Amino acid sequence: MFKRSFRSGDRVDKSARLKKSSNSNSNNHNNNNTVRDPQKLAKLQRSIEDILPAKRTLNSPIVTLTVGREARLFAAHEEVLCQSPFFERACRDQYLEAQSKRISLPDEEPEIFSAVLEYLYKGDYYPRLVHNKHRNSWELEDAVRSPDPSENNRAGRGAVEATMLVPSVGQYLLRDTVVYCAADRYGLEELKRLALRKQGLQSGIDVGTILRSAQYAYDNTPDTDSRLRAHYLALIIRCRKTFKRSGTMQTEMERGGKLFFDLFVAMCNHLDDVVDMTNARTPKTI
Repeated sequence: MFKRSFRSGDRVDKSARLKKSSNSNSNNHNNNNTVRDPQKLAKLQRSIEDILPAKRTLNSPIVTLTVGREARLFAAHEEVLCQSPFFERACRDQYLEAQSKRISLPDEEPEIFSAVLEYLYKGDYYPRLVHNKHRNSWELEDAVRSPDPSENNRAGRGAVEATMLVPSVGQYLLRDTVVYCAADRYGLEELKRLALRKQGLQSGIDVGTILRSAQYAYDNTPDTDSRLRAHYLALIIRCRKTFKRSGTMQTEMERGGKLFFDLFVAMCNHLDDVVDMTNARTPKTI
């Protein structure tokens, strides 16, 4: 799933530095005015209706959502949002008129919420899962083979990177991991399975990105999570020879104490010894 890279961590961290915008206060002021603009809300409603499947008709009220630190504006049908237990509770708890319902998600990433909203409407999010009839396998549409967040993407929507900059942590992470964590917050089990399946189709991911994404997964999922966390643990163990040689792996684990890295290396050596002993005991056939 990944390629070994000792310098990728520094490269990503450097490109992930956030720049403060001198116009942030004015942008927030404009966003607040936009939320109250009936014409803009009507335009948003029409844009939502345009992306709906032709056979699906929704007559439920429109809910406006302000997402992220810059209060980016979204709008969605209440019926669609209520597929999520989280939003069902949020809509139920609001004792306002139908056209005045508004939900604030200041800690959510707009790009991730956009993917969640696309899933709620269409059952998938971009890049979609596409079945390759010739190979009889599933793949991601328009996905690039080896995403590199340090390079400018000039191919537009046709070149989808596996990573995204998450402003809240100031780093590039695997996009499907962030989607999975959002799906967990919103109680969308099918979206969690979809995000994990898509992540399994990614390739060319460097060690540093995997480790940062794994840490994000641990920070944003409950201890009872048995999918995403297990996915990362299995990946590291399965590819232990590369991780064992990784300077990035050592640096990350030494931040939590050198004991953890030494323990990891010892575990890898033990597993290798067990495999070698098993092979030695197996009779060779000619």
